[in-house]
Amino acid sequence: MPSSIRVFGVVAAALAALTAACASTGAVPKPFPGATSPAPPGATPPSVGDRPGTAHRPTLGPTESYALVGTALSLRGSPYRDGGSDPAGFDCSGFTQYVFAQHGVQLPREVRDQFRLGRSVAPRELAPGDLVFFSTTASGATHVAIAVGGDEFVHAPTSSGVVRVEHLSSSYWAPRYVGARRIQN
Repeated sequence: MPSSIRVFGVVAAALAALTAACASTGAVPKPFPGATSPAPPGATPPSVGDRPGTAHRPTLGPTESYALVGTALSLRGSPYRDGGSDPAGFDCSGFTQYVFAQHGVQLPREVRDQFRLGRSVAPRELAPGDLVFFSTTASGATHVAIAVGGDEFVHAPTSSGVVRVEHLSSSYWAPRYVGARRIQN
C-alpha cells in the first residue's frame, strides 16, 4: 500500500474520531449525586421532559442559571468519554444532564430529546444556562452545550478533548448551530 494512502487512512480515522462529537449512544448514565437541596422523603423528583416540549418545576431562574453555569465551568478539564455522565468522563448530553441534575432538574439522556425541551430561544436572546445545539455528525441536533454568556458556551466536545469553553462565532461552531432551548421561565 503506498504511503500516501496509508497517511490518508490515518488522517481520515483521526478526523472521524474528532468530529464524532456527541450523538449520544443512549448509554444509561450512572446515578447522579443528589440535587443541591434534597427533596423531602416520598417527594417525586423534579423532572423535565415527561412530555416533549414541556418543563416541570423546579425551573431555573436567573440566579440559579448563573449557579448552573458555575457548576458547568467547575468541570472544565474533565475528560470526554463516550456514554460518560460523571466527572470521570462526559459525552455532551451526559455533561448537560449531570450539570442540570446538580441543580435539581432532570434532563433526558439523548441530545434529540433535550432539544425538544423548554422553549426555543433566538440567538440574540441567549442567556447563561440555556442549552445550545449543533449539528456535527448528522442533520438535526447531534451535539449539546450550555451557554455561558456573551459568545461563549461550555461543553464536552470530542473523544480527544476535555470539557471546555468555546465561542459560538468560531468558524467551526457557527455554521453548525441549530438552535437553543431555555429550561426555565
